[in-house]
Amino acid sequence: MSGANSRLPDERPALLSTGVPGLDDVLGGGLTPNRLYLIEGTPGAGKTTIAIQLLREGVARGESVLYVTLSETAEELDGVARSHGWDMRGIHVREMLPNLEALEPDEQYTMFHPSEVELSETTLRILADVDALKPTRVVFDSLSELRLLAGNSLRYRRQILALKQFFSGRQCTVLLLDDLTAVEQDLQVQSIAHAVIRLDQVNPDYGSSRRRLIVPKYRGQSYRGGYHDYKIVRGGLQVYPRLVAAEHTHPQAQSKAPSDIAELDALLGGGLEKGTSTLFVGAPGTGKSSVAVQFAVAAARRGEKAALFIFDESLNTLRSRAEGMGIGLGPFLDSGQIQVRQVDPAELSPGEFVDAIRTAVTTGEASVIVIDSLNGYLNAMPDERFLSVQLHELLTYLGRMGVATLLIGAAHGLVGPQMQLPVDASYLADAVVLLRYYEHAGEVLQAISVLKKRGSAHERSIRSFSLTSDGIKVGPPLRQFRGILTGIPVPLGGERSEP
Repeated sequence: MSGANSRLPDERPALLSTGVPGLDDVLGGGLTPNRLYLIEGTPGAGKTTIAIQLLREGVARGESVLYVTLSETAEELDGVARSHGWDMRGIHVREMLPNLEALEPDEQYTMFHPSEVELSETTLRILADVDALKPTRVVFDSLSELRLLAGNSLRYRRQILALKQFFSGRQCTVLLLDDLTAVEQDLQVQSIAHAVIRLDQVNPDYGSSRRRLIVPKYRGQSYRGGYHDYKIVRGGLQVYPRLVAAEHTHPQAQSKAPSDIAELDALLGGGLEKGTSTLFVGAPGTGKSSVAVQFAVAAARRGEKAALFIFDESLNTLRSRAEGMGIGLGPFLDSGQIQVRQVDPAELSPGEFVDAIRTAVTTGEASVIVIDSLNGYLNAMPDERFLSVQLHELLTYLGRMGVATLLIGAAHGLVGPQMQLPVDASYLADAVVLLRYYEHAGEVLQAISVLKKRGSAHERSIRSFSLTSDGIKVGPPLRQFRGILTGIPVPLGGERSEP
């Protein structure tokens, strides 16, 4: 057997790339060729940018492509392309801007196949271009003008069906753009289209707009459901597919990630296990970030790589603070073994943040990840109700990749028993390390203890802790006190004892 009949029922044609790698991932590899697709979203959501990227991908593959615009001029499209550093060479642009008479519904014929009824002049020009150019990819921008030409929903649906029928035998992939200015959601076109991509914009009370997309429908193709963050930058759309931890695994032998501070490692039962997450919690200034940096520097000394994502301080402040304690962060920053990214929660979407961590692990080969802090991460979330769910997925992914993850959580308040985190992540972390202040003999001192640790034994003692110019100092267990965790301990035996 040969030709089309030789294909087995379960064989499928190769998918077409949209020119947007992240979107291809969401779509399960790309678009099924020779089908009709719908991209809908409010003005400014990026529909035109996706369309141009799709056609540029076709041009790069030597295909004939056509952009039919019923709303923008060719000059405006060229301006969009130039803003991304592109040119429109190889893309055939046809302006079909309707005149005033064309906007009158009573003056329009219903658009059918040429064998059924006389087509309007506009439609005839479109179909003539298709027959002459024989494009493999066609974009119609936008459906709002087709609705005006149709006049009512019945004629409009029949027009779309006629378009689908016209292109069905021409080996052509068609992309319809809908700006949703006429209706909020066009279920009629959605039912006809092979797949639907919806672009949304969220405008928070503060910060830049956040964009996300969802694929409500894709016939006969496995795709990644749910919302996926994206942004429009020079060079096109950057889509950040939603993280699914179950899709990733990187088997590794269980090993330790020590801090190179003997007393701290003893407290932790030899150090932190790779593939686990540790939450360092305490009041501001207790040394949580310094301990996390110490683990990152220790990893770099072993020849490994680490990545720090800091929300609450600048890189210069972090660097000078580490130098002041003699931790030795600077040389590893200069060599690139430790990467530091300063995160602005007002400008960063959750999806972009997760993608940056994935890149640090997969491309940067980081074995230690520090998120400083959960408070800043919370501020980066558009809706805090979903923080725990997304954080769980992220920690599961990092665990599967064999990464030691260090989370910093700043508790509200400085001393006392009522200190609380803005979000309870203690049940998500494999280990919880508590750093806190306590009062003794007119001084404010610090203590450190391990409240929880999965995977290995650890000390139950509370040790003294301090930050000095010689580095982090972890002292012996504070056995001469009781009530240290209340912030106001009582010396045992009623006598003043030095910690």
